[in-house]
Amino acid sequence: MTDTQHLEQSIHGQCLCGAVSITIDQPKPEIDVCHCAMCRRWGGGAFGGVHGKGFTVEGKGNVTVYRSSDWAERAFCRTCGSNLWYHFLPADSHSFLSGLFDLPAEFTITQQIFVDEKPHWYDLAQQSVMKTGAEIIAEAEAAGYTFD
Repeated sequence: MTDTQHLEQSIHGQCLCGAVSITIDQPKPEIDVCHCAMCRRWGGGAFGGVHGKGFTVEGKGNVTVYRSSDWAERAFCRTCGSNLWYHFLPADSHSFLSGLFDLPAEFTITQQIFVDEKPHWYDLAQQSVMKTGAEIIAEAEAAGYTFD
């Protein structure tokens, strides 16, 4: 698969209690893993995110959104507390927690970011691109995003 390919079939997932369900249309068969301190505090470990060309959320009345920084929001189910998505505001892009979905076998980790913040007590076995926080910020700034 090339970097621009998306799967034709949608993927469907839900929170622990089923009050919120998410469908991702034409998902990219990749998982991005973030090791930053905020993601680890949010979910108790590394964040594994999936995304696609579009999405729908059912049960929006059960979603609480938290503005976690100047550039991001994080959402969770107000009934069971399951984390749902990370929303990067400058690009209006959403990354959904991979654990909400039963992902097909073609999904693999494509990159790990903020590896300089990863704690010593775990490593992922799958090999992938590894980027520091400074590298990710530099890439975002080169793309025109600012972080105040």
